[in-house]
Amino acid sequence: MDGKRKYYGAEFKAKVALDAIRGELTVAELVAKHGVHQTLINTSKRQALEGMSGIFSGKAEAKAAEKDGEIEKLHAKIGQLVVERDFLAKASGRCACLGGVR
Repeated sequence: MDGKRKYYGAEFKAKVALDAIRGELTVAELVAKHGVHQTLINTSKRQALEGMSGIFSGKAEAKAAEKDGEIEKLHAKIGQLVVERDFLAKASGRCACLGGVR
């Protein structure tokens, strides 16, 4: 093994979890089908089952709204920092748009 860890996306993990939840194949068969370690299968299945109750309780929508609010705050902060950077660059006699060359 080369020691590099492989990362799987949420869509792939959801597919694996759904196969595991269905129970039509054994874990060994799922390992062969998807080419992943059994730990990924078991973890994905557990996370899917734990997360399912949140979908029906409205927690998922609350979390999404919280995430959207955080994104708006970050965009505002970025805008503020750009304005401050441009102001300081102008005050120091440099033009930020030209890479510091006047």
